[in-house]
Amino acid sequence: MSKVHSPVVRSLHPHTVFRAFKYLIYCLLIINAYLFFQEDYLASLEVFGGHVSLGHLAEAFSASIDTTAWIVLLLLFELETAVIPDEKLRGNLKWLLMAVRVVCYSFILWAFYGYLSKYLVLIHTIPFNITDVCDLVGSGFTWVEDLDEYPAIDQAACLALQGQPLVQINGTEIIGTADALDAAVNLSIIDIINAADWLLIVLMLEAEVFMQLKDMLTSRLLLIGKVIKGILYSVLFFCAIYWGFLGDFLDFWDAFLWLVAFIFIEMNIFQWHEEIEEERAEEQTERPHEGEDGAHAAG
Repeated sequence: MSKVHSPVVRSLHPHTVFRAFKYLIYCLLIINAYLFFQEDYLASLEVFGGHVSLGHLAEAFSASIDTTAWIVLLLLFELETAVIPDEKLRGNLKWLLMAVRVVCYSFILWAFYGYLSKYLVLIHTIPFNITDVCDLVGSGFTWVEDLDEYPAIDQAACLALQGQPLVQINGTEIIGTADALDAAVNLSIIDIINAADWLLIVLMLEAEVFMQLKDMLTSRLLLIGKVIKGILYSVLFFCAIYWGFLGDFLDFWDAFLWLVAFIFIEMNIFQWHEEIEEERAEEQTERPHEGEDGAHAAG
């Protein structure tokens, strides 16, 4: 007697649960993109006074641009490695995906330039001397609370800054203690390392996808790639820990989600490669039988 599974049981199939969890991670990354935009926008009001020129757009909204471009790129990898059949990744669709990919990488490199620019802004400081910091309350001056967080100087802030050696970010009305500026500079360096590391990882993924489509990806190359990417992912894990202890929670949470998301892409590529290998093995198994049938027919 065959079993008839209810729709609820079918929906709880491990593969369905896994896919739902994967897409939940992707949705959380989209929410993070919006949160980064809010953070960048508030910081831009303090640094640029709400008037961000095109030349400073990458510097002001580097996290937003970077995150959005990466989300689109992540979805492209998902489509190519787990959704769209190999035989359809040709012709107009292939060129469309390539065009979108080029746009994404352009924005990612632009955001990387923004991280570098932000670092160069933060390291250019001058001594800031004032008798009473509380005179700055309501003056438009802000202070460095964290990287990309420059709240206006209020009564509580002026009391905290009073009596401490202060520095000012050159060309801005942002002041802070030397320790606060050093912490912000260190976080900007982590941003640069993290962004460069992701670029290396995604270049390797692009190479694996290309070789898989060209039937050039061997198990040996896949293993070598895993070892190299394992080192690169370890660097990203270190960055996430650094953000967890010395940065803000959003950076840590975002880094964690991206690690999980690209583990899914790695699993997609591995499964994709395994399916190709199984199909190849089946074809090789069937060929001798076809030869035997031909021999019998000739006899």
